[in-house]
Amino acid sequence: MTEKPTLGRQVCFALYSASKAATAVYRPLLEELGLTYPQYLVLLVLWEQDALTVRELGEKLGLDSGTLSPLLKRLEAHGIVLRRRSAEDERRVLVELTDQGRQLQERAAAVPQRLADAAGLSPAELEQLHGTLVRLNAALEAASGPTTSSQAPSSPAKDPS
Repeated sequence: MTEKPTLGRQVCFALYSASKAATAVYRPLLEELGLTYPQYLVLLVLWEQDALTVRELGEKLGLDSGTLSPLLKRLEAHGIVLRRRSAEDERRVLVELTDQGRQLQERAAAVPQRLADAAGLSPAELEQLHGTLVRLNAALEAASGPTTSSQAPSSPAKDPS
């Protein structure tokens, strides 16, 4: 006879709860920077590779343009990014960091460590958790078929976020 499923033993609920808890820790850290969590994720991508199209950003983050466009509009209104039409193809919108957006990276540098400190895990435990989550994400995406969900990093990250 199989065991009855209980909420406390569900991996999906543990992931959901951990995500909510991490977001709750991020909120005040990012408020100090004037950012929301989704805006922070966009900036992480742009700090890694500046001048991407809206489509490329969406693919990296697993967000559609309907979600991404208003978020980018707010970042542009705050002087953090610039959006401009591509000269080669006006259907493509390029997103670039401004000087203010690049400077924000320095101020945000402590955010990952502050989250790691709050998590109470050693660097080795965080790296192991990250690796496990990357493998889990890849396996679940493969099992569910093609989607527009985010592409998890393929290598272990030093950033516990």
